[in-house]
Amino acid sequence: MEKRYETVFILTPVLSDDQAKEAAKKFKKTLTDLGAKVINEENWGLRKLAYTIQKKTTGFYHLMEFTGTSETLINELEVVYKRDERVLRF
Repeated sequence: MEKRYETVFILTPVLSDDQAKEAAKKFKKTLTDLGAKVINEENWGLRKLAYTIQKKTTGFYHLMEFTGTSETLINELEVVYKRDERVLRF
């Protein structure tokens, strides 16, 4: 049975718009490679953070909603987030 998930990740503000879009594309490809189907994607752009993260006060917010059946899907996605230094939070 397919489950529905959503993830929001925050990218470092030192990236250009193109670099932020490229990072989001990478995470979307990771999801599709793992067998997930992305049903909605929203780029919320550069926003102020509620509190400072790694001495940064702003970040690029991005939302993805997806469905998947794999039990390891979320764990694999978290590993990809943790390995990418562009991600402040997820």
